[in-house]
Amino acid sequence: MTGPILIVDDHAVVATSLALALRSQGFDAIRCPVGSAAEVLSSARREQTGLALVDLDLGNGLCGAELVGPLRTLGWRVLIVTGTEDRAAIAAAVVNGAVGWVCKSAPFPVLVDAVQAAAAGRTVLSAAERAELLRVHQGASAVTELLGRLSGRERQVLDQLVAGHRAARIAQEFVVSVATVRAQIRSILSKLEVRSQLEAVALARSGRVGAH
Repeated sequence: MTGPILIVDDHAVVATSLALALRSQGFDAIRCPVGSAAEVLSSARREQTGLALVDLDLGNGLCGAELVGPLRTLGWRVLIVTGTEDRAAIAAAVVNGAVGWVCKSAPFPVLVDAVQAAAAGRTVLSAAERAELLRVHQGASAVTELLGRLSGRERQVLDQLVAGHRAARIAQEFVVSVATVRAQIRSILSKLEVRSQLEAVALARSGRVGAH
């Protein structure tokens, strides 16, 4: 294996423990500061390229999936190492160029095997799992496109529906008539191509999966 292992994780204890464990296996593991995307990429530029182990939830609204493309552009291979079970976020990272992913709770030998394979340029994901993640990503993209059709006020009304509020309560919240809210709800259902408020709420919730 050539090049360092860059650990991109906002939890200092986790990152330090992982770095020490990987060093004990002969890896040149380096912790990366995770204050912002710019800070991560600046650190990556200063190092010889190798393999970046990137968490998905990096705090402060930063999603690791968004760093995959820029890191790849700098010449890094990227393996997602995360505790999240968010398949949409994992799928987004793979679509952006990550070679695969491994769960933080996996036994350490499993993590080491994944790191060795990724660092050597070997396949980490099976063809079946890659295909499944691509299907997840396509579905998430379709939901994002549908939600993007809504106006700002319609998104606010939909948020109220997700919170379990009825038309009368929403009308009070926005100081409009119940008839106005019902018209907005009909518009929401039409734009989202669903037949009921329950379907609209389910779609809205699925669209939030992977938002970090």
